[in-house]
Amino acid sequence: MDFTFNEDQTAIRDLAQQIFSDRATDEFMLAFDRNDDDYDDALWTTLAEQGLLGITIPDDFGGTGLGLVELCMMLEEQGRRVAPIPLYSSLVLGVLPITEFGTDAQKQKYLAPLASGALKLSAAIAELGMSDAVAGEIISKHGGDSFTLNGQLDCVPDGATANAILVPASDAEGKKTVFIIDCDSAGVSLEAQRSSLGNNEATLRLDNVSVNADAVLGQPGDGEHVLAWLEQRAELALCALQLGVTEEALKRTAEFTCERKQFGVAIGTFQAVAMQAADTYIDVEAMRSVYWLALYKISAGDDARAEVRVAKWFAADAGHRIVYRTQHLHGGMGADVEFPIHRFFLWAKHIGLMIGGRSVQITKLGALLASDDKLGTAALQV
Repeated sequence: MDFTFNEDQTAIRDLAQQIFSDRATDEFMLAFDRNDDDYDDALWTTLAEQGLLGITIPDDFGGTGLGLVELCMMLEEQGRRVAPIPLYSSLVLGVLPITEFGTDAQKQKYLAPLASGALKLSAAIAELGMSDAVAGEIISKHGGDSFTLNGQLDCVPDGATANAILVPASDAEGKKTVFIIDCDSAGVSLEAQRSSLGNNEATLRLDNVSVNADAVLGQPGDGEHVLAWLEQRAELALCALQLGVTEEALKRTAEFTCERKQFGVAIGTFQAVAMQAADTYIDVEAMRSVYWLALYKISAGDDARAEVRVAKWFAADAGHRIVYRTQHLHGGMGADVEFPIHRFFLWAKHIGLMIGGRSVQITKLGALLASDDKLGTAALQV
């Protein structure tokens, strides 16, 4: 069996690697962190000019019509440079569900401008990984040809910079519908939330926001299906980002421990250092294996629910161990918030918590396996 990437996939990866490496250097990132910008607009424009923002957008709407594999390869490269642009929120949370469930009118309105870099998207789905005690909710009331939406949702990825946000809402019967809400609509307010990575999340409040049926993504009442479809791909995309972040953190640590000397020899020759580095390498490769399996099964149209849960759990659990060790092996330098390795630590921790951390993933995985014996057997084989 041939597991190599094809020519187009390799070209996409190489192009993304060149763009991210040329722009998001350590020197640039240090200067960027010291200013008040939340995103690198110049990098966003470059990706649009090179056609990478439209990587999964159909040809008819200004994209290149490639698939999830190519998108994940680009996200890996972003993770390796921890580049501050809203790729995940726009291309995963926005483009993928609109491409799958949207009407032609919705695709023309949102996908074509995004491919050119003129528009950004997101989705308010953080509640999928939250406890019911703290999760927000949007209530929908249907009257005539319109819907009225009220409520609040937190932790919307890149919400403050989005032009439109996918919002799940529940009706009086508990049925969910996903709406595409334009952020400039009357009654919509967004307040930036500061995370460990900066102002990269937002609180979304809807106060008697009125939308027509053309704002519904998919069919009314079919929101659970849309959210389940999106959750799998969103978690898989986070795994791609995490792989890039942790693999680069390990690479930098290997270089550091080979150059840093103590008692006249490189600290990488010390047994305690070498053993921690070896454990970190094993974690990275394990993360890669389960992520690739999940990516393969989704791309092949197979049931990948268990595999995605396993991959996301590894991204959260092993991801924490990897960046903890890599920062620790940098000694006092690793504690410096302006030293590059600290940035990788923050990114990995943030990615691991998005849409549910370790405990959330293992709980959902256990419930899934308990509900289906066939899935349980497949997971044991993983």
